Amino acid sequence: MTARILVVDDILVNVRLMEARLTAEYFDVHTATSGAEALAMLDNAAYDIVLLDVMMPGMDGFEVCRRIRANPRTTQLPVIMVTALDQPADRVHGLEVGADDFLTKPVSDTQLITRVKSLVRLKQLTDELDLRANQGSVAFDRAMTYADLTARAPGRILLVEDRRSAYVRIAQALAGEMAVDIETNPQEALFRAAEGDYDLALVSTSLDDYDALRLCSQLRSLDRTRLLPILLIADPDEDSRLARGLDLGINDYLVRPVDTQELTARCRTQIRRKRYTDRLRASVLQTMELAITDALTGLYNRRYLDSHLAALVERTTEKKGDLSLLIVDIDYFKKVNDTHGHDAGDEILREFATRIRRNLRALDLPCRFGGEEFVIVMPETDYGIASIVAERLRTKIARDPFAIHGGAAFVDVTISVGAAYILHDGDTPESLLKRADNALYRAKAEGRNRVVLAAA
Repeated sequence: MTARILVVDDILVNVRLMEARLTAEYFDVHTATSGAEALAMLDNAAYDIVLLDVMMPGMDGFEVCRRIRANPRTTQLPVIMVTALDQPADRVHGLEVGADDFLTKPVSDTQLITRVKSLVRLKQLTDELDLRANQGSVAFDRAMTYADLTARAPGRILLVEDRRSAYVRIAQALAGEMAVDIETNPQEALFRAAEGDYDLALVSTSLDDYDALRLCSQLRSLDRTRLLPILLIADPDEDSRLARGLDLGINDYLVRPVDTQELTARCRTQIRRKRYTDRLRASVLQTMELAITDALTGLYNRRYLDSHLAALVERTTEKKGDLSLLIVDIDYFKKVNDTHGHDAGDEILREFATRIRRNLRALDLPCRFGGEEFVIVMPETDYGIASIVAERLRTKIARDPFAIHGGAAFVDVTISVGAAYILHDGDTPESLLKRADNALYRAKAEGRNRVVLAAA
């Protein structure tokens, strides 16, 4: 694993020491000796993580971190504060201004490297999602700031702890701003995490007769929980277990005795990051959906049809199964646009798509082929069933007039349908579409508002 790291410290000896330790792990290390220099470097280049000293003249680390979080370009950049300050209040202050972690000098190599690697992995995941979200036609809103992400509704936390005194204290500390569910059975916790919509899992390493790291591993293995942030609560002198936990994918940890303010601050940090990545994933899914759906009707588009029809024809041919295809055209649609306007035409197309979906099975594939022409692919469907479905659709379209101009007027609409059935011997998506198109042409030539089956 490699990453571009910015080390910020006003004491040159500390900078060189940190640079040597990180370079030995093959990280690309850059340095700054003041907060102002660090902010200027962040404005001019991309970094994966910042290691930031707190006690610096002019602008201290807290202010630097605050400015990093206030900038939409660097809001999600991981920041680790490395300092001689060792009071819980100092750590809480650092976390509250947006630091992801707070390491107290002298920092052990194991603690430093495992923390850096954990946050770099998270940064790489976020960068990949960010790239995908912004490759499509809907750009992700990068203006979402740290304050925006922490101002949302209370987070939901699953606390896995079997000691009553411990879980009561933790639940009470978080109760003011987070909803906490307590689970004393680690095996049951896995099911609850999978079934519940949680923002964070708090897992104690002191579970009776159960390895907490095993639970963490299981949470990372399940599809429904592999992205759930995990904060481990450990006993003192468990450095090797914590390092192993970070390798397994836990996001953060606390060592007992737990300072409740620091616990709250670390929970906020994890929930904030989860909400950001959730928004990124939603944006990616929206971009993917827009790439395969028609914006006006919400049906699949021509691109989706071209890719999936080929696969369906190939699979059906191999199995010698059934596959039917309908091409549906709205009769005299140009006249509707010319008489009532294109807005009315769009209303009709949207309602037409709704009626198609309402009268098809879940396995059928309705697509907008272009303009007022639609294709319906019907897997596992013989000619007899296809003709019944086509006739039912034609009847329902013709029976009820379509509302236009918001219901101020109504228009009678009819459709012509051409149907084709897979022939297997050398049949292709193109030949199947061609036969259905020829049948549609006959339906129009014979007077429209009818279904015509292509000859086998």
